[in-house]
Amino acid sequence: MKPTINIIPFDKKYAKDFYVLNREWLEHYFYVEPYDEEVLSKPDQHIIDKGGYIFFAKFEDQIVGTYAFMPLKNEAGFELTKMAVSPSLRGHKIGQQLLEHCINFAKAKNFERLLLYSNRKLENAIYLYHKFGFKEVVLEKNTPYKRADIKMEFDLKE
Repeated sequence: MKPTINIIPFDKKYAKDFYVLNREWLEHYFYVEPYDEEVLSKPDQHIIDKGGYIFFAKFEDQIVGTYAFMPLKNEAGFELTKMAVSPSLRGHKIGQQLLEHCINFAKAKNFERLLLYSNRKLENAIYLYHKFGFKEVVLEKNTPYKRADIKMEFDLKE
């Protein structure tokens, strides 16, 4: 069953949901790196104020998913980051709906490209990224995340 969700933009009142949803999957699969803690604790300062975006999936009156766009530092484009879905609703295509929204939003805003860092352990996520057209690119040695073992790109100029 695919629940009907609304995808809404960042509002400070949902900052705790952003933190909790992301912390849950990080602790489940990996651990929370200092960089994660900093970004998750102050999403407005590290994402919104720097020209980024955060979106939430809302089901009924509950936040059940999220993702963010962080502007790339020295190049055009955005990093797709901090995508998470509530554990109780995984398998209901919420991640797919978030990813669809992500790509449509990026196209509407004329982003040049999207980058993401992930880990092959997250097989469902990697499958979804491939399905939506992300392509694997060379992973640099000094990635922002120690857990990253794959880097993917979606070229929006094609």
